[in-house]
Amino acid sequence: MRVVYSCCIYLLLPFLFLRLLWRSIKAPEYRNRCLERLAVYQKKSPQAVIWFHAVSVGEVEAVLPLIRQIQTAHPNLKLLITTTTPTGSARVQAALSESVGHVYLPYDLPDAVARFMHHFQPRLAVIMETELWPNLYAACRERQIPLYLINARLSEKSVRGYRKLASLVKPALAAVELIATQSEQDRERFLAIGANSDKLIALGNIKFDVDIVAGVSEQGQQLKASLFAGRYVWLLASTHKDEENLFFDSYLQLKQQIPELLLVIAPRHPERFPDVKKACTQANLIVATRTLGESCTPATDVYLADTLGELKMLYAAADVAFVGGSMVPTGGHNVLEAAAIGVPILFGPYMFNFKAIAAGILASEAAIQCYNQTEIMSAITHLYQHNDFRKQLISNGKNFILKNQGVTAKIMAMLASHLN
Repeated sequence: MRVVYSCCIYLLLPFLFLRLLWRSIKAPEYRNRCLERLAVYQKKSPQAVIWFHAVSVGEVEAVLPLIRQIQTAHPNLKLLITTTTPTGSARVQAALSESVGHVYLPYDLPDAVARFMHHFQPRLAVIMETELWPNLYAACRERQIPLYLINARLSEKSVRGYRKLASLVKPALAAVELIATQSEQDRERFLAIGANSDKLIALGNIKFDVDIVAGVSEQGQQLKASLFAGRYVWLLASTHKDEENLFFDSYLQLKQQIPELLLVIAPRHPERFPDVKKACTQANLIVATRTLGESCTPATDVYLADTLGELKMLYAAADVAFVGGSMVPTGGHNVLEAAAIGVPILFGPYMFNFKAIAAGILASEAAIQCYNQTEIMSAITHLYQHNDFRKQLISNGKNFILKNQGVTAKIMAMLASHLN
């Protein structure tokens, strides 16, 4: 079955590169380093690496505390981090610079995987969340590279899909040394797709060990005191296509009750920055952009955060934050960073990618879920008028984070024999 799968990937290869080219129209970074997708490298790299794979920004953010702990405990180890997206790549380079190696993960082709393995000679492979690549996993097994799947999760939809590909999925799972899942439910779902119960452990979610670099909160407060002075800052974080438009009417209505209101928008994907600015101007909103260094005047309606890697600082500068990807059926984004920073959190109805976290934070009365614009306006008005409620929401959020932390230390212990 893996031979048939590989043939299909080879046949799809031209279309995969055409897709990169298409995406590069708005995000030129997709055009760069294409040879890395085939594991063709222009320079020598460290070998015998400890290798981590984190698909994009969210997975990179989640694994950073673990990477930093390993660097502190084992400063001589050579670490490699692979990503799939340019935004994930940019986050690795911004957060870790030259202290780790970094390339894109190659496509799951036998020859590309073999070149990757030969080039880096990994002695440990750690895959974040749910990335099941049959050829990659088989290569780890053949080369006797211990392979761990950490912070693993599976949706019911994914279970149904993987069951249809059992002849591919079961051998891949058999190559894994241990699967550390986010929850007991995830553990049961991995069992359902053929994982061995002896290789499964429910450890919890590593995202609770959120990494807040020293000085980020202070930078945010400084931004609030200077650029946003005198404004009540409503942050729309990690928004997606067609999502920003949903908030413009709410902003204009709220502005009548909160004259100092300022809408700060931080889109999830950098290729959308120009589109978001255009949408704001078409809605007759006055926009200032961060990359142009434009100041906020009393007339400014929207501050467009058209940068990468500054979301935590923006949370620290906000009076209230709405976490995007949740008013459109994208599945939501991680709300834990906002809770750790200490800002009141709102999110929409579509949180299926973070179902357990959303349920937990709501049960802890540490966030507000809003199903429509009326509820969003009501929540913001209430937070604006009742500072005690705002403080309680923030306090509950921090307590929710604290009581669920500690997964990074458990994973460190799990990997210890391979790191020493």
